[in-house]
Parts: sequence; C-alpha cells; structure tokens
Amino acid sequence: MNRNTLRVIPLGGLGEIGKNMMLFEVADDIVAVDAGLMFPEEEMLGVDLVIPDVSYLVQHRDKVRGILITHGHEDHIGALPFVLSQVNVPVYCTRLTHGLISVKLKEARLKEPADLRVVNPGERFQLGTIRAEFFRVAHSIPDACGIMLETPAGRIVHTGDFKLDHTPVMGQHTDLSRLARWGNEGVTLLLADSTYAEVPGYTPSEQLVGEALDHIISGAPGRVIVATFASLISRIQQVIDAAARHGRNVMVTGRSMIDNVHMALDLGYLVDPGDVLVPIEQLRSLPANRIAVVCTGSQGEPTSALARMANRDHRQVHIQPGDTVVLSSSPIPGNEQFVNRVVDNLFKLGARVLYNRIANVHVRGHAAQEELKLVLSLVKPRFFVPIHGEYRHLHLHTQLARELGMPAENAYVLEDGDVLETDGHTARLAERISAPYVYVDGLGVGDVSRVVLRDRRHLASDGVVVVIMSIDKQTGKATARPDVISRGFVEPEESETLLERAREVVVRALDGADHLAEWSIINTKVKDALGGFLYQETHRRPMILPVTVEV
Repeated sequence: MNRNTLRVIPLGGLGEIGKNMMLFEVADDIVAVDAGLMFPEEEMLGVDLVIPDVSYLVQHRDKVRGILITHGHEDHIGALPFVLSQVNVPVYCTRLTHGLISVKLKEARLKEPADLRVVNPGERFQLGTIRAEFFRVAHSIPDACGIMLETPAGRIVHTGDFKLDHTPVMGQHTDLSRLARWGNEGVTLLLADSTYAEVPGYTPSEQLVGEALDHIISGAPGRVIVATFASLISRIQQVIDAAARHGRNVMVTGRSMIDNVHMALDLGYLVDPGDVLVPIEQLRSLPANRIAVVCTGSQGEPTSALARMANRDHRQVHIQPGDTVVLSSSPIPGNEQFVNRVVDNLFKLGARVLYNRIANVHVRGHAAQEELKLVLSLVKPRFFVPIHGEYRHLHLHTQLARELGMPAENAYVLEDGDVLETDGHTARLAERISAPYVYVDGLGVGDVSRVVLRDRRHLASDGVVVVIMSIDKQTGKATARPDVISRGFVEPEESETLLERAREVVVRALDGADHLAEWSIINTKVKDALGGFLYQETHRRPMILPVTVEV
C-alpha cells in the first residue's frame, strides 16, 4: 500500500441502525472511530446484542493506535468491553463519555484495565502518522463530538451523530465555524450522519421537550414516571428542573440509570438545584402529586425498570390509576413490538401513557435534510461517504450531495466490509473484508452463528419431532417399536393418532434400510421418510431429530 493512501473500512453502522464502527488505515497506523452495539432484530431469536466483528483489528493489532469515541450512546460505546478484551488499545473520548464508558467497563470486569484518555474539543493529538481533533456537535447527549483526522491523504471529517440545535438544553452547539474553516482549507473526505436523511426540513429543538415535560409534570394529578435512555443526561436534567419548579421529588430506578446519574452528578453534568433527588425507598412516604420517577425501559427491554412496572414485577413502583407514564424516546427499529407491549400493559393498569406519537416528549438527535445540506455546503469535501443508517438513508444522503453539485462518482454508498481507498486526489472501492454480525447470547460471544439462528427460527415456526430408535448392536435390527415425541408441532389431542402413524413410517424406513450402512445414512433415510409424511399430513416442516440407542 502506498504510504499516502488512506483506507476507510466500515465494520458496522452502514446499512443498519447501530453497531457503529469505522476504521481509518494508512501504511503503519489504524485508528478506529466508535465501537457500538445493535439491538437484535426480531428474527434473531435468543440473541441479546449484536456487535461488530473486529477480526481485522485483531489481525493488525500492532498497527492500531487507538479508538476514538464520538459520544456515550450504546450504539457507539456498547461493544467496547468486547473489543477491548481482544485488542486493548487506548480509548480517547470527552469527559462525560469517559464517565459513561467507565461505568460500562466496571460492569464488564475486564481482565486488563482499560487505557481511557480524556481529550477536550479543539485539542490535537498524534496517533502515529494521523493527527486527530475532536469538535463539538449538538446531539441528545452532552459532550458529543465529531472528529477531524489529518492523514497523509488529506483532511477527513467524521461528524458522529449530530443535529443543528440553536437552543440546546445544555448549551452545546455544533461547531459550524470550525467546519467552515476546514472546508475553506480543503477536506478530502466527509463522513456524515444519515439517520434522518429521509426527513425534510429541520430537526426540532430539545427545548420543545423541556416545555412538554414541564407542562406534564405541572399538571399531572398523580405520580409522573419518565422512561428514557440511561445515557440521555440532558433529558434527566430536564425532568429534575421541571420537578424542582413544581414541588416534586425525583427518584431514579434501573441499575444503569442509577449508575449514570451518580456519575453525571459527580462530574457536574447533572445539577440538582433544589435538592429534589431522593432515594427510591422514600416513594411510599410521599404523596403521589409530589413524585417524579426517572427510569430505564423506553425501548421495552424485558428486564428494564419500566417493563417490570408494566408486568407488576417492580419491587418499589406499582402502577396505579392516576399515574402518568412518559416514554421520552423513539423506538429503535426492531424494538417497536416490545415498546407497544409495554405501552399496552401500562394502559391496562390504568396509567395515562404519553409517547412521541401523541405528545412532544421526544425529539430526534439527528439532522434532517436541510441541516445535512448545510454541513455539506460548509465542508465542501472532494469525496463523500454517508454513514449511520440503513441503506435507503445512505442512498438518499448521497442524493442530497449530488443536488448540491457533488459529482456522482465522488459519493460512495458503502456497506460494512467495503474498503474505500483514497490518496487525496482519487478514490476507489478496493476490496471487501469480512464484517459479519457477531451475536452475544448470554455469556457467549460469537458462538451463535447464522446456522444456530436458522435452527431457532425453524423450531419457533414448526416445532420439533424426536424419533428414538432402539437397535441391536450385533444385528443392526430394531429391538422395539420406535418412539416418536413432538413438542410445539401439533396439539396434544391431535398428536396421538398422527404420531402412531408416524411410527409406522419409521418402521418401514428401518425395514428398508441396509443395516450395514453408516448410521448417518440410516438417520437421513428416516428423516426424509418422516419429513415427507408429516408435510403431507400437516403442511408443516418440524425439525426432526433421530436418536439411535444401541442395545
């Protein structure tokens, strides 16, 4: 590879929502930006999380100079415990992001301590032959940043997640002046957030949510329960401020929410102006109209605080008529069913439930089309790669770039694993590396494959039939009639006659088998015969598991 060539390698976040991770490689150095997770899609049965495959980093670990983190949301930091257990390199981030990562790594109990380094926006630091600088952006979490990299191929700008909010809750604007300055000096490549590239106009300000929460908290006759992301520090501050104005105490529940609130208070990112924060244990000692609860569970996660409340399983909070529950977030794609189930259960328990479809209780943290156009116009990159979004978002973002005059051949819609090479003057798609999903299931990381998921879907859709055959070890003949057992296939009252006929099918298959053959061949013969019979009778294809017992 030419020493002035830059390779841009997405390991996640392109063609999907979440799992964000991008590599920038020059001759002797690799820098990674973000290491996020993705929530499992509906067909990923039993999977807890999805993370990027970092095999490429492991193979080139001697070149990896660090991981730069744009902000503290799960889709940008959630995979760090898994990545650092394989490639323990320095992690660079801003102060609040450092606190959020520290909480996460403490839970993970890594064998080796992580090397976390706090950097300030505007501060430049060297990573081999690459120089990095963080710049401030407005997002739905404080201390969010984009990243500028000076490489042998020129200046690279990575926006991270951003929007343009002129009245942000905690005073953090997107640094447009810095983007304009770099644009005037020359930018080789812009990588920009595409999550809401299909939404026209502008993203509303966070101030709208503050006003809505203030109105809800002031007018609710009973308790107010606000569910949001544990990392959405600015939203938690809005609840605290509204509660202080209207004489309510705020209680926090949900382990990750409690940990993050304590950390943010210690660092000064959360302030409690009226000493309204009290332990959840005081819930029963206060009147309902003086209580506000902040909790996790806005995505309907089964073990979250809000889901436990909806299922009457929370130790302290029991939903009752008169409660107002606010879901202050938008469902992540794939989580809609979980969220709807929680909302339904809350309504059944008598709560008044407010969510983004019926109240202004959440605004996007991502730029809409006019904001994306402004950033493209300011940065004026030679080449453009849309990031963070499903394929349609990336495609529509490139269309915006073309509308602003960018040549079609200079805008690249990449997918995970594609490798874009540029020397600053030309760019090309060079190759493709393996970048599959890595599934986390319980304590297992990567031991759930697509084959396992296929089998789980098969079991979930048509059930399982087990055939137990007793065979004489010497003669290879059946010593008894086979047993056929089903689970999740047909109703018990229907199964007796059907399974008796299935036994006859197995007997005929065994009688016609050559018992000198390999057992794998005989098992296949039994599976084929039984599978054909069951499909003919039911038009279902259960998983068939032959079990041979030699006696």
